[in-house]
Amino acid sequence: MRPCLPLDTICNARDLGGLVGANGRQVRHGRLYRSANPALASVADLDRLHALGLDIVVDFRAADEKSAQERAFAERFRWIPVPVLEGNMAMDTVLQHLRDKSPAHVEAFLLNVYREFPLRYADAFGDFLRHAEQGATLLYHCTAGKDRTGFASLLLLSALGVAQDDILANYLESNHWNRAFNEALLTRAAHAGVRAEVMMPLLEVRADYLAASLDTIERMHGSVARYVGDALGVDVSRLRAHYLEA
Repeated sequence: MRPCLPLDTICNARDLGGLVGANGRQVRHGRLYRSANPALASVADLDRLHALGLDIVVDFRAADEKSAQERAFAERFRWIPVPVLEGNMAMDTVLQHLRDKSPAHVEAFLLNVYREFPLRYADAFGDFLRHAEQGATLLYHCTAGKDRTGFASLLLLSALGVAQDDILANYLESNHWNRAFNEALLTRAAHAGVRAEVMMPLLEVRADYLAASLDTIERMHGSVARYVGDALGVDVSRLRAHYLEA
């Protein structure tokens, strides 16, 4: 497990560089980053992000997940909305819906979300990969940098030829890097009358979640490579030329 980026207020921020892709070629350092929401960054973190030379930042959040306090970030970066998930996903609204739910209900909800990622949101994830196809130095994120960002990483890293075991390990690292973030949300949930055992299926990433996306892709398209190339129309060779070491 490689360390996160040295940021004060942005969790789960990682450089994908160093992962081994097609033909043993490593993903280039300093070109592809994933994170939780960076838009409430401290002044120092804004400077640190600016120093990365980001060409674009792709935001998978819906409009109701954003706030007016994010204006400073918007002024400094080319920040592109590519919304995934429908309905009001703001945490206050989510907590209201969880008060009378069981852990099994929440887990079933997450499994269904992951099954729908490659179907309902194919256009959004295709847009994301087409931004990458241009060779941008790219940061992509959602709120916690784990579900929408995790599925986007599955597609991107698969296209780069990273082994599925390594993709899964990268995905599961969110549980480690989001620990403090999750503890804060558990406290907030308790104040809203939501039990910790109900929150955990929502806060964690689990291998079964990503497997639900893979099952859908393999059932409909045979493989992630065929889904990316045929269904999303992405040129995998261009991605590899941009992001894999020679």
